[in-house]
Amino acid sequence: MKFILTREVGRLAKWLRILGFDAEYFTEGPTGSLIVQALRDERIILTRNHRLPKTKGIKIVVISAEKIKEQLAEVLRELKIKPDSKKMFSRCTLCNAGLAEIGKDRVKDKVPAYVFATQKNFLICPECGRIYWQGTHWGNVQDIVRKLGELGS
Repeated sequence: MKFILTREVGRLAKWLRILGFDAEYFTEGPTGSLIVQALRDERIILTRNHRLPKTKGIKIVVISAEKIKEQLAEVLRELKIKPDSKKMFSRCTLCNAGLAEIGKDRVKDKVPAYVFATQKNFLICPECGRIYWQGTHWGNVQDIVRKLGELGS
């Protein structure tokens, strides 16, 4: 499932990426460009804009919640999807590209010394070069996802 999000729900794009969903963030151009991109890439539009024109062949989900966790729960509930723990942290939170494994020896000068000493596995974004590793945030995200299940019920 692929998404395109309007500027009002930018934080939601980051969270969908954390959960492993392909979530483009649309910030420029007229509404027509958004619709063309959604059609071309077969993406679901997520927005808070109630005035977005309904267009045949495009699914639009208008988000009513204001807080990020509630927005995420709303999307998961509305589209009847569940996060897959195997896909979490598989996309870059900045640019949406799929992450790739990188050898520990190749990140020594790119991560803090403590991280290098305590972590074995690293991922890199092939587009922007950001390095990722399994820190405490992985467990925090899993806790949030469990709580979202409760919100989504």
